Amino acid sequence: MPAWKRYGFLAVFAVPALLPLSAWLGTRSGHPDLLAWLPLFALFVLLPLADLALGHDPRNPPPQDASTLAHDRWFRGLTLLAVPVQYATLAWALWYWTDAEFGIAGQLGWLLSLGVVGGVLAINTAHELIHKDNRLERLAGGLLLASVGYYGFKVEHIRGHHVHVSTPQDASSARFGQSLWHFLPRALLRNTANAWHLEAQRLRRLGKPWWHWRNELLGWSVLWLALAAASLAWLGAWGLLGFLAQGLIAACTLEIINYIEHYGLERRRLADGRYERTTHLHSWNADFALTNLLLFHLQRHSDHHAHAARRYQVLLHHPDSPQLPAGYATMFVLALMPPLWFRIMHPRLAHWRAGQAAD
Repeated sequence: MPAWKRYGFLAVFAVPALLPLSAWLGTRSGHPDLLAWLPLFALFVLLPLADLALGHDPRNPPPQDASTLAHDRWFRGLTLLAVPVQYATLAWALWYWTDAEFGIAGQLGWLLSLGVVGGVLAINTAHELIHKDNRLERLAGGLLLASVGYYGFKVEHIRGHHVHVSTPQDASSARFGQSLWHFLPRALLRNTANAWHLEAQRLRRLGKPWWHWRNELLGWSVLWLALAAASLAWLGAWGLLGFLAQGLIAACTLEIINYIEHYGLERRRLADGRYERTTHLHSWNADFALTNLLLFHLQRHSDHHAHAARRYQVLLHHPDSPQLPAGYATMFVLALMPPLWFRIMHPRLAHWRAGQAAD
């Protein structure tokens, strides 16, 4: 792996750094309400422009180097570092939100910015960690998810989404013609409920009730409640409101990305009633260099679903996967506007389906 890419993954930590930068600029300029929106402007305006300028990165690591890369502790260390950075950022940002002299516009901008930062730093990094066999990494993933209150993702994503992806049984796979605003509340509610159902099902197979102490969701619930209580005790009602709001926004950010990753793609149902095996053809892929560095190669999502345990640094770009026309930052904004999303995605999806039918 070239040095620019090896160390380029540090770019993920530039995302939480946008918060203190916006606070400093807001204080210096005398426009804190306007500058509270700076992280969103950077992520959804400047980042798409930079993506276009820097272009694509379709190169894959040579097969002979894959094993060495997969065991390189540098890459594992970056994801583990996200835990203290996320908790420190969250604590400082909540304190600043309650202490700063924001108007309504500034308060809204700050909470939206903090929630999106949590979606990138906490949930996206947790997504990498919870897939690993290492107990420390799975624990770190749970700690990140608890910081935003969406810890059911740790269970549902592995035992639900990866089993049922691109089928009607998966709440995180958007159907053709389904708008984001129809998809989003259903994904949040169904995935949360399904996480508890799956964990209760696992315990039932062990002959234990759902409220048994081995239900990991109970443990994460206790941690989340402790964080909420600490926010209330330290910063009062506004601190608690901020903690709850940033978690909801982070969870929405995740599900919007899920909407983008699987929109309109379907696995065929076989003669025996089962669905075909998940491959790199059942997720949208994007090879834009900068967003892949910021998201630990999340945009190589096609290969992730084909090889879920594969570490982010050795995920492959598949040119025959369905390809998004832009990186996630751009597609995120488009998804918020369903008519524009449909206008861009439906011809691309039709072309993809025609190619698959021909094959």
